[in-house]
Amino acid sequence: MHELSLCQAIASLVKPYADGRHVDIVRVKIGALRQVVPESLTFCWTLVRDYEDMPDAELELEFVSAEVHCRSCGRRSTITSQWSLMCPQCDSADVEVLRGDEFLVTSLDVS
Repeated sequence: MHELSLCQAIASLVKPYADGRHVDIVRVKIGALRQVVPESLTFCWTLVRDYEDMPDAELELEFVSAEVHCRSCGRRSTITSQWSLMCPQCDSADVEVLRGDEFLVTSLDVS
């Protein structure tokens, strides 16, 4: 389960920015191609936040759909399957990922 290591990475990024203040909310943007299971990430966060002395820190997730630009047909398309990076218009594998591979801590609320 890679969600646990992702949560550890989130905590290691948040702690220095919180600078000893109480962390209320951590906002994370996750692309569809990252293959993250939201329920697993949320569960793992409860474990990590307690270990890292951020017991009330909530994880707020924003999911980003995958979008590609096909070099063969020139179209922009949303990818609905996280297992295939083929152009849904022409079935070409010659695509450029435009979005969907994000994994970013976008902001946090502290008090």
